[in-house]
Amino acid sequence: MTDKTILRALRGEVQPVPPVWMMRQAGRYLPEYRATRAKAGDFLSLCYTPDLAAEVTLQPIRRYGFDAAILFADILLLPQALGTDLWFETGEGPRLSPVTTPAGVAALRGKDDIHDRLAPIYETVKILARELPRETTLIGFAGAPWTVATYMIAGRGTPDQGPAHRLIAEDRATFEALIARITEATIEYLSAQVEAGAEVIKLFDSWAGSLKGQDFDDFAVAPARRIIAALKERHPGLPVIAFPREAGENYAGFARRTGADCVALDTSVPADWAAREVQIDGCVQGNLDPRLMVTGGSELVAETRRIVRAFSGGAHIFNLGHGITPEADPDNVALMIEAIRQG
Repeated sequence: MTDKTILRALRGEVQPVPPVWMMRQAGRYLPEYRATRAKAGDFLSLCYTPDLAAEVTLQPIRRYGFDAAILFADILLLPQALGTDLWFETGEGPRLSPVTTPAGVAALRGKDDIHDRLAPIYETVKILARELPRETTLIGFAGAPWTVATYMIAGRGTPDQGPAHRLIAEDRATFEALIARITEATIEYLSAQVEAGAEVIKLFDSWAGSLKGQDFDDFAVAPARRIIAALKERHPGLPVIAFPREAGENYAGFARRTGADCVALDTSVPADWAAREVQIDGCVQGNLDPRLMVTGGSELVAETRRIVRAFSGGAHIFNLGHGITPEADPDNVALMIEAIRQG
């Protein structure tokens, strides 16, 4: 297991060819995913049916030979386990019953009461731990508390996370109580994934970029630091990847401040800058623009090679700067991997 390329990168090892995986690599751009999704009937049924969730996780590994597989699930399964209603509106995305008051926070389930609801997710991890090729790293994940809270407060995704920012301004104590509840539940959720067989954990803070100043420190850095420290105490040697998307200059020092072993970078971050300011603290992951998986061609090959060169002086895991989109061409994924591995 120690020879796995992802684990070597997360230990800080510089490799002549960086390992590669993609965010949302199991997804709608693949015809085999769409067929399995149809068999499940709906998205949540797919997440909660271990055999099918494991199948869609394995599909891109079979097709492309990625160096890592990431558990197929959703960041909003944790709020559902905490007691919020969760459903998906066709063409519009997730909906939740909002949590905006002290009573709403108090009504959430305790951190030790989430596991019955999440047991199918742990079973998926166990299946993957058995069935993945021995050279493939298994990544578990959760949403970071700030990002999860933005959905729980608004009851849906929002373009600017305005409802969460308003709650911070109007009732910071209630917001802090919600963040604390999510943080402690996330520790339990991720620890259970590790116990089931996950080798690496990734923490997705998709809306970190909307936090500024002290709020970034309080609600992006501090919860990540708490989660990572607790996981590493329980599971010594566990590597953690943090993704504070659109953090800008706050990417610099994020690994030091949180204890993360690797920082994933979005596409807005210049690779040369990140090599100087972020990679000095350890492994970085990223950061090809997902739109190139749609357009392909020589631009995809050139940009892939440029990113590999930019990060060649340190530990690097090649990935996209965000998830691959449904309109991506599967052939472009193969082209990207060829450009990475053959230069």
